Amino acid sequence: MTQRLRLGVNIDHVATIRNARGGDHPDPVRAAEIVARCGGDGITAHLREDRRHIRDDDLARIQAATDLPLNLEMAATDEMLEIALRHRPHAACIVPERREERTTEGGLDAAGQHNRLAPIVSRLADAGIRVSLFIAPEERQIEAALLLGAPVVELHTGEYAHATGEQVEGELRRLADMAALAAKNGIEPHAGHGLTYDNVLAVAAIPQLAELNIGHYLVGEAVFVGLEAAVVRMRELMDLAR
Repeated sequence: MTQRLRLGVNIDHVATIRNARGGDHPDPVRAAEIVARCGGDGITAHLREDRRHIRDDDLARIQAATDLPLNLEMAATDEMLEIALRHRPHAACIVPERREERTTEGGLDAAGQHNRLAPIVSRLADAGIRVSLFIAPEERQIEAALLLGAPVVELHTGEYAHATGEQVEGELRRLADMAALAAKNGIEPHAGHGLTYDNVLAVAAIPQLAELNIGHYLVGEAVFVGLEAAVVRMRELMDLAR
């Protein structure tokens, strides 16, 4: 029997809309409650240095509102480490972060930042927080994750999502190969970034993948059909692929 693929829903951009006008509406906590009600398996939220979407006080409110596991996306900084240790989310996904970027533009260079990442990974793990590294689907990054002792990697699907023509198959093959390599080495592979109704089936069909994290597209669709309908449709497509 094929493993059920989990869906983590990133609710950052509900908070982005809220912050555009200030105040409390729309509340990302309400989004988390809807995701829990309609078949999501987890909530993902990225607390950025500039707090452009999720804010500090959102984290505890999200954790209190649902029983779904919270996956905190965070930069490898002392500030974010202390916040993670204080809130103790189910998981912490370490991502690259540049203040001027609109969204995360690529994978973490785990291979080149081993010495910086090692103590952060260790402290998170010691606190019982599942550590994930958001990396490009490259062999050297899988090897780096293995050396760091990270139990999970999230493969950046942005190159696949933006590929055209013959490039699509090449990027898909790269994702599949790196998911298989991670699983072979005892690392649980996840994937995310730029996934939509139109491109998710091929990624969801990769048998080693355990979880997809999808946010911006679902929040965008929610403008037209509502968040529940958007999540339910994505869930249907993921199940169809398996």
